Amino acid sequence: MSAIAGPASSSTPAPGFGRVLAIVAGSLLALLAAALTVGGIALAIAHLTLRDDDGFYTSPTERLETAGHALTGERLDLGDVRGPGMEIDDLGADVRIQARLADDGPVFVGIAPAAAVDRWLAGVAHAEVTDFDDDGPQLRAAPGTRAPERPADAGIWAASSTGAGERTVQWEPEGGRWSAVVLRADGRAGVAADVSVGARVPWLVWLGLGLLAAGLVLGAGAAATLTAALHTPAGPGGPAAGAAAAPPAAGDPAAAGSGAAAATTATAAAVPAAAHPVDLRAELDEPLSRWLWIVKPILVIPHAIVLAFLWIGFVVLTLVALPAILATGRYPRAMFDFNVGVLRWTWRVGFYSFAALGTDRYPPFTLGPADYPADIDVPYPEHLSRPLALLKPWLLVLPHALVLTAFHGWWQAQGWAPPGLATVLALVAGAVLLVRGRYPRDVFDLLVGIARWTLRVAAYAALMRDEYPPFRLGR
Repeated sequence: MSAIAGPASSSTPAPGFGRVLAIVAGSLLALLAAALTVGGIALAIAHLTLRDDDGFYTSPTERLETAGHALTGERLDLGDVRGPGMEIDDLGADVRIQARLADDGPVFVGIAPAAAVDRWLAGVAHAEVTDFDDDGPQLRAAPGTRAPERPADAGIWAASSTGAGERTVQWEPEGGRWSAVVLRADGRAGVAADVSVGARVPWLVWLGLGLLAAGLVLGAGAAATLTAALHTPAGPGGPAAGAAAAPPAAGDPAAAGSGAAAATTATAAAVPAAAHPVDLRAELDEPLSRWLWIVKPILVIPHAIVLAFLWIGFVVLTLVALPAILATGRYPRAMFDFNVGVLRWTWRVGFYSFAALGTDRYPPFTLGPADYPADIDVPYPEHLSRPLALLKPWLLVLPHALVLTAFHGWWQAQGWAPPGLATVLALVAGAVLLVRGRYPRDVFDLLVGIARWTLRVAAYAALMRDEYPPFRLGR
C-alpha cells in the first residue's frame, strides 16, 4: 500500500448526525427566509416607486409598426410592465392600454375575445406582438389580402376607444383568451403607433408585506435552529470541544516547563514548519478493481445528494461566520467544525470517485474522522485577520481560480465544456487500471496534488485560515 501522509486530523469531535440534519434544515430555512424577504422588499419598493399617479405599473412606450392593417397582442404579460413578471389575466388587475399614431391621426384601441378578433382579422394582413425583449418588441406578420370592416362597427369589443391623439382603454380582465388591437380608425393599412401597457394591482403591496413577514418569521426560526444545532456544550467532566487545555498550576515550574515543552512538541509534530496547515491524507488503497471505477459515478449518487445540501449549509455558515470574524477575529468553533466535516466528506467521495480513484472502499456517511484512506486536516485558528476576511472570497483567490479552472475545466467554449486536467488524468488512470490492473503512481500523486490545492483554496475562501495557499501540488 502506498501512502501520502498528512498531518494528524484535528481531535475536535465533528457534529453528530442529528446536528448535521439540524444545520442543513436551518440553512435551507435561512435561504428560503432570505428569498421571501428579498421578494417582499422588492414588491414593496415596486409599490412605492414604480406606479404612476393613477396607481398603474406601466411599461415603457414602444413604437410598433406594420405595413398591414392592425397590431394585435394576446395574453398581455405583466413582465413587459415595470414590476414583477406575471400574466395580467391571472392577477385580477385592471389593465390599461394607451396608444397614439405616429401621425396623430384617428386611432382605434380595443380589447375583445381572441377568437372574435381572429375571425374579424381572418384574411387581413396584420402583425401580432409575440414578445418584448432587450431588442424591443417582437412582431409576427400574418399575411392577408382583404381590408377589415371599420373597427367601430365590429361589435366584438369588451372595451374600446377611438379618436385623434392618444387614446386610453381601461379594462378589468375576465377569464378566457383576450386580444388587444390597435389600428387606424378607418381600418387603412400602414400602422405606426406608440403603445404602452399598464396594470393596477391593488393587493400587490399586501403580498409584499406578507412575504416580508413570512421571511422574518422563517429567518427567526432558521436562527433558532442554527443556534441550537451549533451550540457545543461542555462534555461531562471536561471543557467544551475545541477549548484549550488548562494551564499548569501556578508555582509548579516543572509542570509548566513540561507542559510548554509538550505543547511545543505537539505543535511541531502536527504542523511541520515547511508545510501549509491545510493538508490531505491520501493512501493508495491497492489492490484496486479493474472495472469498478467505471460505475463509481453512479455509486456515489447518494453521497452527491447529501453533499448538495451540506454545501448549502457550508455556504450559509461561511456567510454567518463573516460578521463574527469581523467583530471578534475568531471563527465560531461549531461552524468551523461543521465546515471541516463538509470538506472531509467531499474529499472522501472524490477520493473514491473521479478526484483520485484511490480506493474501492465505499465512503462513510459522516462528517467526522473515520477509518478511511482519505482525510483532510484544517487546524482551528486562534485568531483571524479582520481585513483579510473581506478580501479572501472574491479578490485574493482570483489567481488560484485561474489555475483551478485549468485543473477542473470550469469554462465553456461555444456551448461545450471541455474536461479539465483532473478528469483527463483520472480517465488515464482508469484506463491503465483496466488494462494492466495497476494504478500508475505518478498519476495518483498528481491527482492528490490537485485535490490538495483545490481544498486549500476552498478553506481559504471560506475564511477558515489566513495562510495564503501555496502555488504547488505538494505539501
